[in-house]
Amino acid sequence: MYTAHTDRYVDMPYRRTGRSGLKLPALSLGLWHNFGPDRPAETQRAILRRAFDLGVTHFDLANNYGPPPGAAESALGDALKADFAPYRDELVISTKAGYLMWPGPYGEWGSRKYLLSSLDQSLARMGLDYVDIFYSHRPDPETPFEETMGALHSAVQQGKALYVGVSNYSPEETREAARILGELGTPLLIHQPRYSMLDRRPEDGLLDTLDELQVGSIAYSPLEQGLLTSRYLDGIPEGSRAASDSPFLSADTVTADLVEQLRALAGIAEARGQSLAQMALAWVLRGGRVTSALIGASSTQQLEDSVTATRALDFDQEELARIDAIIKR
Repeated sequence: MYTAHTDRYVDMPYRRTGRSGLKLPALSLGLWHNFGPDRPAETQRAILRRAFDLGVTHFDLANNYGPPPGAAESALGDALKADFAPYRDELVISTKAGYLMWPGPYGEWGSRKYLLSSLDQSLARMGLDYVDIFYSHRPDPETPFEETMGALHSAVQQGKALYVGVSNYSPEETREAARILGELGTPLLIHQPRYSMLDRRPEDGLLDTLDELQVGSIAYSPLEQGLLTSRYLDGIPEGSRAASDSPFLSADTVTADLVEQLRALAGIAEARGQSLAQMALAWVLRGGRVTSALIGASSTQQLEDSVTATRALDFDQEELARIDAIIKR
């Protein structure tokens, strides 16, 4: 029977989410790629247990995570029942709805019918009465924001979510979502954008908008699908996502110029006493503008290596300038 480490809150930094009372760990565990029937169940449970022992109290999901869609939520449900039932009130569990889950016109996007039925299915898969955060996973260009935000508000009113968030929304869409939710009385808690040293689009207005609105942020893909690790310093390795031409990372992406950039970044990381992956996580969290960064893990060792990044989150101006020069921002 699993018993959590008594010192699990000693080392992990926690950051307040926007103007809310909720704090998130600097690193949160995303269950996107590595939780489903194609992975050993015991490995999945071991990762979750080790994460919690290291102070990673936030597990992030979406209805379509797997594969197949729904599998990650089911895997977490099994782990919650087996290991985490005594610790539910110490966990922040989030899920999302917006991408395709079932056939027909009600199986994706942002209608009230889809969002609330999807949340019910997510809760059933995880064996939960509520999630801590429920997200609109992407804006729906054909559904009024009043309907999508109204559905998020209803989830809170029904006791099925404590907070609500949005993901992949532009600065303008985020502002409108926050306005509508504020008028309904359910504040926008958090935005989940893609953000890394190689994908800095949130710096083009989104982070400023979140600061102004006092909304938190949690960055996904901070390691850019594995590019910002040591795996690609010599090109494309066998067994990698790029080698399999994953829909999330194609071989064409890994150019000679990119490999040269990654090697230069790795040199800065080494001088900091970090791996490239650790520096990439620290970079996203620098300065405190981002509440938390989402990490994936296929093993407990990989998880432990990532968590070590929280020991050195500060950068001097010279390091930041060198990174900007390499990436040619």
